[in-house]
Amino acid sequence: MDLSNLKPAEGSVKSQGKRIGRGQGSGKGGTATRGHKGAKSRSGYSKKIGFEGGQMPLQRRVPKFGFTNINRVEYQGVNLDTLQQLVDEKKIKDTLDFDTLVALRLAGKNDLVKIMGRGELKAKLKVSAHKFTASAKAAIEAAGGETVTL
Repeated sequence: MDLSNLKPAEGSVKSQGKRIGRGQGSGKGGTATRGHKGAKSRSGYSKKIGFEGGQMPLQRRVPKFGFTNINRVEYQGVNLDTLQQLVDEKKIKDTLDFDTLVALRLAGKNDLVKIMGRGELKAKLKVSAHKFTASAKAAIEAAGGETVTL
């Protein structure tokens, strides 16, 4: 190795790209590759989300209807057959509380949980949740368990 064949390590030198707006001599002066006039040539331009060049945007063309209740409470549903499956896989023993549901990823930590009545439950469980359907509550109690409303 000598001074005639020195070169930087592979990938260490990046090309700087074209220098825009540095005078006529550079070939990229004047309009600085933005073209003439129009919104995109101006400073401070940023395209708004959904903007369609002045045409009425899709968001405003499509008719709106119906009603959305702002006070609606959403629950994360967990069915009895899921609980039975957890018992069969020995993931829960005799109690099922909210922290366990979060740990098993059946609910998020900010969710409200509702136990639903699909499937059948053979195991005796003490289940804690925010809500129970009537059929789920009956099934849990019929299996000898108890329900605790949070």
